[in-house]
Amino acid sequence: MGSCCSVRIRADHSPRRDGLSSRFVSVDGKDTSSRRSSSSMPLTPRNEGEILDSSNLKSFGFNDLRIATRNFRPDSVLGEGGFGCVFKGWIDEHTFKAAKPGTGTVIAVKRLNQEGFQGHKEWLTEINYLGQLYHPNLVKLLGYCLEDEHRLLVYEFMPRGSLENHLFRRTSYFQPLSWNLRMKVALGAAKGLAYLHSPEAKVIYRDFKSSNILLDTNYNAKLSDFGLAKDGPMDGKSHVSTRVMGTYGYAAPEYMATGHLTARSDVYSFGVVLLEMLTGRRVLDKNRPHGEQNLIEWARPYLASKRRVLRVMDARLEGQYSPSGALRAATLAIKCLALEPKHRPTMDDVVKALEQLQEMGSVKTEEAQKHRRARDEDSSSRKMASYPRPSVSPILA
Repeated sequence: MGSCCSVRIRADHSPRRDGLSSRFVSVDGKDTSSRRSSSSMPLTPRNEGEILDSSNLKSFGFNDLRIATRNFRPDSVLGEGGFGCVFKGWIDEHTFKAAKPGTGTVIAVKRLNQEGFQGHKEWLTEINYLGQLYHPNLVKLLGYCLEDEHRLLVYEFMPRGSLENHLFRRTSYFQPLSWNLRMKVALGAAKGLAYLHSPEAKVIYRDFKSSNILLDTNYNAKLSDFGLAKDGPMDGKSHVSTRVMGTYGYAAPEYMATGHLTARSDVYSFGVVLLEMLTGRRVLDKNRPHGEQNLIEWARPYLASKRRVLRVMDARLEGQYSPSGALRAATLAIKCLALEPKHRPTMDDVVKALEQLQEMGSVKTEEAQKHRRARDEDSSSRKMASYPRPSVSPILA
């Protein structure tokens, strides 16, 4: 699990809805995305017991998780956020009991920090959603621990860590992602959001940012940390009124101003992350020169021109993309960052645009390879014509 170092927003703008709600919708014939449920379950579990009983998750004992993480040793820490620390651990894949380090199944264990500003409600919210939702681009929640004052969550381990680390950490372990990998991650994350916004789920993620996008061995992106997720508007309403919570820089301006939350709020956040991926810069960076500290304000004037957009692209990507590909990705980011929510695309539209961009990139890669092969063959034939190979080696003559 990736680290989460961004500043979280907590400000009251409107009353919060009482209780946690969840629509248990079964998706017949789909094994890639669903809500795991049964018709006998209550439609709106409101209390802790109902949420835990309906979650389809393993209940872990605290002692097992303590042993699995080697007593929550500091060198087992994978990341730290508002919820608390995330530890690496090992369990037996059949019994789910603690296993020796290096054996069994690797897990990530998030332990609630009792002094943290995120609390029991967010812990329950994560179980409520990830206990019911399944999609290839959502991280798998394996189980939880509720024992005395201990509250923990157990996830699948994501060996490549967070997108944030690959974009911004300058260490030998986190290599800069190539253009193709960045577009792959963007597409995977977009598919995860599109599923959340779909009729099967109808969930607003509310905390989309680079530290919450985790990568598996093959750089497949999965969304994590659902503590701030909310059910989307129901009964024909246009938005959900809620407390403003999230992360500065990523939260949509209309949500910050009014507390009105819609799926288009997530689209804005996606545009922020896409811009981070194109530029290699954080959305807010006080270490930058004056005028460049706010990524969106600095980059926006450059994003609509094929010539000017190259001036804001991550220098580490030089030679890996076509100018037209960069412009199409930048144009998509601009659309997602529109100040008026109705002018932003849906996440389904974003997925289609990224798929087309990926197809265009693969075609251009094939064309470039063919051109390179033809050029090399032509060069080789010219060399052979100019310098015919002797029939007998002059060394042996």
